[in-house]
Amino acid sequence: MTVSSRRARVEDVHEVASGMPHVTVVHGSKGNPVYQVGGKSFVFFRTPRPDAFDPDTGERYPDVIVFWVPSESDKQALVQDPGTPFFTTPHFDGHPSVLVRAGRLGELSREELVEVIQDAWLAQASPRRRAVWLAAQGSS
Repeated sequence: MTVSSRRARVEDVHEVASGMPHVTVVHGSKGNPVYQVGGKSFVFFRTPRPDAFDPDTGERYPDVIVFWVPSESDKQALVQDPGTPFFTTPHFDGHPSVLVRAGRLGELSREELVEVIQDAWLAQASPRRRAVWLAAQGSS
């Protein structure tokens, strides 16, 4: 495996999310980082909540990361594919986001994680910021 195709790590979430344009980082009540563009969250580290828990022990997951997605169909594609670590909970029904445990990020390549974070940013950025960023990427 080359460096460019290595497994994703939590540090990559911070590096990529903070490296997107116009990003600010705010911190939740427990100090958890929340990445925002234009005041809208696109990636955030969630505190343990009753809706995301280990089915065997009942313990709340301490390492859930939330990523916005462009649409419900994007969400379903990620959570219905058994080959991805993404999931959702009833709490997020109708919400354009997916969850992943930090401990399972290594199931993704760094490139896959970058794409998810970029899509999250695009889902929340203003139309002008999206257009500028996409033009810089050579996309339309």
